[in-house]
Amino acid sequence: MTANPTRLGAIREIEANEAPTAFFNGTDESPEIFGENVFSLPVMAKRLPKSVYKSVAATIEKGDKLDPAIADVVAAAMKDWAMEKGVTHYAHVFYPLTGLTAEKHDSFMEPVGDGTAIWEFQGKILVQGEPDASSFPNGGIRATFEARGYTGWDVQSPAYILENPNGSTLCIPTIFVSMTGEALDYKTPLLRSQKAMSEQATRVLAAFGHKDIDNVVSYCGPEQEYFLVDTSFVNSRPDLLIAGRTLFGAKPAKGQEFDDHYFGAIPERVLAFMHDTERALFKLGVPAKTRHNEVAPGQFEIAPVFQKANLAADHQQLLMTTFKSIAKRHGFAALFHEKPFAGVNGSGKHVNFSFGNGNQGNFLNPGDNPHDNAQFLVFCAAVIRAVHLYGGLLRVSIASAGNDHRLGANEAPPAIISIFLGDQLQDVFEQIAKGGATSSKQKGALSVGVDSLPVLTQDAGDRNRTSPMAFTGNRFEFRAVGSAQTVAAPLVIINTIMAEALDYIATELEAAVASGTEFNAAVQQVLAKVIEQHGAAVFNGNGYSTEWHEEAVTRGLKKLDTTVDSLPEYQTPEAKELFSKYGVFNEAELEARYEVALEQYLMAVNVEANLTEEIAKTTILPSAVRYQTELADNVASLEAAGIEADKSDLLALSELVATLRTGIKGLQAAVAGQHDTEGIEEAAYVKDTVLPAMLVVREAADALESVVADDLWDLPTYQEMLFIR
Repeated sequence: MTANPTRLGAIREIEANEAPTAFFNGTDESPEIFGENVFSLPVMAKRLPKSVYKSVAATIEKGDKLDPAIADVVAAAMKDWAMEKGVTHYAHVFYPLTGLTAEKHDSFMEPVGDGTAIWEFQGKILVQGEPDASSFPNGGIRATFEARGYTGWDVQSPAYILENPNGSTLCIPTIFVSMTGEALDYKTPLLRSQKAMSEQATRVLAAFGHKDIDNVVSYCGPEQEYFLVDTSFVNSRPDLLIAGRTLFGAKPAKGQEFDDHYFGAIPERVLAFMHDTERALFKLGVPAKTRHNEVAPGQFEIAPVFQKANLAADHQQLLMTTFKSIAKRHGFAALFHEKPFAGVNGSGKHVNFSFGNGNQGNFLNPGDNPHDNAQFLVFCAAVIRAVHLYGGLLRVSIASAGNDHRLGANEAPPAIISIFLGDQLQDVFEQIAKGGATSSKQKGALSVGVDSLPVLTQDAGDRNRTSPMAFTGNRFEFRAVGSAQTVAAPLVIINTIMAEALDYIATELEAAVASGTEFNAAVQQVLAKVIEQHGAAVFNGNGYSTEWHEEAVTRGLKKLDTTVDSLPEYQTPEAKELFSKYGVFNEAELEARYEVALEQYLMAVNVEANLTEEIAKTTILPSAVRYQTELADNVASLEAAGIEADKSDLLALSELVATLRTGIKGLQAAVAGQHDTEGIEEAAYVKDTVLPAMLVVREAADALESVVADDLWDLPTYQEMLFIR
């Protein structure tokens, strides 16, 4: 059979593709390019008066209050620096509850009365902007006729220049709030939660006798998984183009079962794309460190170096924007959906996090002998308490229609939030529970039996890829975050629940010492109490096993399999009290998060349901009917010639066509009945009725793909999209 002309044309386009060498620049290989498009502290040190620079630096490095009097000086220096690099426009960049990046561009040009213009950028413009607050998701905080909202300069996240072949833009990271001050974005609560966590961590450090306590911050290093699919294929797949995932597609003869893609040689076209993205990211100060093939064919990963959480969240958004833009230049589409292809691994965004400051270092560094490192054990115990008490909030922070297709499969941690400590820490905490830790399992030496090879260091414990929250040496890794999601959402939760846990521990230590208990004894008491009350969250085994799911329920851990199951976690009294106490969300803001998440879930599934019906009716069914006609004509021709015809293929195909028609009608009925309910009940209906109806259509369509003649099948197949580069 000859392949369908549309698909064949797409394949020929791909075969003719070459890396766009015009985007390669030998001078860009120099280490000096890192951060060259960032209005960083070193740049400010050269361009700002010393007193102004010291004020800005204190705000950035120590979290000191921003002096509004310096805004005009900083704005003028920022404008001059940007215009020297060819910039004509600036943009306040913010992160609304769409989960995407938003920006409003304005020119430096200001007309004057004599018909001429000057180039100006005033401090008041740097500090505050005004986009429309009612046109973004807001959960009812703003009505349509209440349009006013404000962006506010976040001095802790540096301005940067975003290059474009037709001109560059000065981008200023900002918060986004309503006219009455409610957070309409992810950055504002992230900064609030950071402040709350820092205050409580400082109390713990003070209890340990530290005097020189710097501002405490959380750090984040998000690993990003993604797929690259040729633009020619994506443009021929309405589901990929609109929904970001394939709603149809038969399993290819070969998938990922050979494990031959993981860490394999990077294809030449993909490597060219990676080189270009890394150059762009380096200029923007994004510390991209690691790149490799991921498990599924067509899937890849990039991992940055740790940064302060606020900056890491901004850079993560910038990375996705950069990838999408540069992928187009290379003839690719970068897919960040959590499950773009059924039957192979989906994509996550592993959020590695830790806490620390300039003087005391990383609080989650256990050292060589964790049993002797009381400060580390206290911060680690705080994580255990936080995860046990607020696992539901961690779960809802990564809830989405896309991530529902990934969580719980043999590729991602289950929707039960537990902690993996590893053998070494597990042993230490077990000793504490029994009265006190006196030893730590040590690293070993690993010989592989070849004299010419070095002796390898063997860690004191293994890693666990099935755990949602795994300790990995000097940090925890929250592995359940979805590829398309902002890391700010889980970081807000992590900071806030850590604030509560550290508050509890600090209060316990202060009270014990005040009552005359020796400090080390007080530490032992509080650690033992945390393990006794919250150790149920610690699980070192196989998180994918059925046995663990059953055991988790007996331990009292929440099993929230889907977005619909987890969304009510926003509305519990415990959540409202937590966020109110630490000033992260007021009740209206928390309710808004719930409403927006619910709305986005419903919209995502509605789009997919409409696409499923459209593609099934207008593309798949016509292909099947054309083939059915071919087979019927063949049977009729043979019988007219007096030859007994084998009708088995025609009958089997006709049965599948009938099943597809029935499935389409069932989906239409399911969608029609959706709006008989509203709110969480509507979401439950969508989960229990619409999604299964979509699956019935898909199963029939995928079965047809396996039997319909190749030259009649219009949609690019998994085999083509995953393997042709």
